[in-house]
Amino acid sequence: MGEEKWKVGILTQPKAPLVYVRDILSGSIPIGESVRIRGWLSNKRSSGGIAFLIMRDGTGWLQCTAKRDLLGRDALDELTSLPIESVLELEGEVRQDKRAPGGYELAIRAYRVISVAEPDFPIAKKYHGPDFLLENRHLWIRSKKMWCVLMVRAKLLKAAREWLDGHGYVEVQAPTLTASACEGGATLFPVDYFGRRAYLTQSWQLYGEAFVASVGKCYTIAPSFRAEKSRTRRHLTEYWHLEVEIPFCGLKELLEVEEQLITHICHRLSEWASEELRALGREPDYLAKIEPPFPRLTYDEAVELLQAKGVNISWGEDLAWTHEKILSEAFEVPFFITHFPRSAKAFYHKPDPSRPEVTLSADLLAPEGYGEITGGGERIEDYEFLLARIREEGLDPEDYKWYLDLRRYGSVQHAGFGLGVERMVMWVCRLEHIRDAIAFPRLVRRRPYP
Repeated sequence: MGEEKWKVGILTQPKAPLVYVRDILSGSIPIGESVRIRGWLSNKRSSGGIAFLIMRDGTGWLQCTAKRDLLGRDALDELTSLPIESVLELEGEVRQDKRAPGGYELAIRAYRVISVAEPDFPIAKKYHGPDFLLENRHLWIRSKKMWCVLMVRAKLLKAAREWLDGHGYVEVQAPTLTASACEGGATLFPVDYFGRRAYLTQSWQLYGEAFVASVGKCYTIAPSFRAEKSRTRRHLTEYWHLEVEIPFCGLKELLEVEEQLITHICHRLSEWASEELRALGREPDYLAKIEPPFPRLTYDEAVELLQAKGVNISWGEDLAWTHEKILSEAFEVPFFITHFPRSAKAFYHKPDPSRPEVTLSADLLAPEGYGEITGGGERIEDYEFLLARIREEGLDPEDYKWYLDLRRYGSVQHAGFGLGVERMVMWVCRLEHIRDAIAFPRLVRRRPYP
């Protein structure tokens, strides 16, 4: 700021301390205290000799009042003429006002214009279709809705790390480029890697199984890529994956870990993100009441329920998102579906010794029609059995030589799961479409823009 002058009808130097909007909204700053804030002009309105400026600084939105009898006509005219998204630094007195959003406001007595925006900001206070908002995503993320989603998302990941770190899990990182497919099939994005074929990863899981013999219980939070041509409200081609791998762990223990982690995240969000959740239409008390154990259905029971509802599904088919929606509409809390058929799961899933046609696998479905948010299960730990499954799926064992080595040198019972971050954000925020659960969504029908 240096020697820059401030406008208050007469020119003065700023003296008040610089604070964040969240400090004011939290009530941590005494009423009547003089402070400064700086941020973007998000909205404005005026009536007679007073103007109401809605300012945001990344930590929240605050109503700021400018009065002509204090600032003078010229200053008030300048403030009210500023285009939306102009950047200001304001000095004033903290006041409590139940009529103001958040219950607090700043009575402006000095200001400085840092940046004047162009007058044609394209995001107006009217309905914009999804295509328009996707094309202008770089500006749409400034909206209150997207800010709330991004805050919930950040706090969700913070809560997940808190629980995992507190229970002895080690965060690790694995490559995004890989030579072998985690799940096989045609849902891979090929990449030219110096004249050789590589792929964008679908999952860290195979690497996760290598990590457990080094660091023990571990997790990662990283992007995954699926070239599925699914044009649904629940699919992205690039999404964020929270994946966990645990040695000396079976299916029963794995489900308990998932229950505890999901419950901890829900409880923390009810505390840390209550205002954001309410703004999005989710009552925090709903998340606070989620407790383990979660209900459990076998795949057999799920198919029977669907058939009883008139759904045309045969045993052995994987559950499509439409099936999951129907099942999850009948629940008010997350629930597991376990023991999927071998034909519906990837080669590494361990068959149930008591019933080899099904696997020791489980998907966790969110209620209210949202469907799957996690998938996982026990892995095959036997070398010969895993090799046979790789061949059975028509995969080249040479591509998985290193993965097979994990069974040759100290193999143990182990299990893991992956949580789709956007899927969970979509559920806890009550979003209609997964595109709103991430800042810059990648969808099959759109080029990667911006």
